[in-house]
Amino acid sequence: MNAFTDNLLNIVIGIGIIFLILAVGAFVFSRLTRFSDAEEINKGNEAAGVYMGSKLLGLCIIVGMVSFSSHDWISMLIWSGIGILVLCLVYLVFDWLTPRFKVCDQIAAGNMAVAQMLRSVIIGVSIVVGTILM
Repeated sequence: MNAFTDNLLNIVIGIGIIFLILAVGAFVFSRLTRFSDAEEINKGNEAAGVYMGSKLLGLCIIVGMVSFSSHDWISMLIWSGIGILVLCLVYLVFDWLTPRFKVCDQIAAGNMAVAQMLRSVIIGVSIVVGTILM
């Protein structure tokens, strides 16, 4: 194979892996909440959309940084899986650190202030974790 074909094959494999990681991440993240993310987003709950979007964006940040430093697809999958676990822990710790309200209840109620605050935490942690995993 020539260099163009090799590069094209790597791009196709990489995009496939990214979609797989995002699908697994979305599934795991949706299991973490007490409400249905898809239902809330379909109802027009902007807070749920911001929350799910920030989790997926955070995962993309981690995957992007991991893919930059990984030398094989298996390493990329393993470190991306660790990224999913870290983002789940971020949610649980954030919920634990805010005992006056439950994050799930606030997101389900459409509280954009909570969604915005959680988005900042998720994206910030994703940048730090992605940098550490590089």
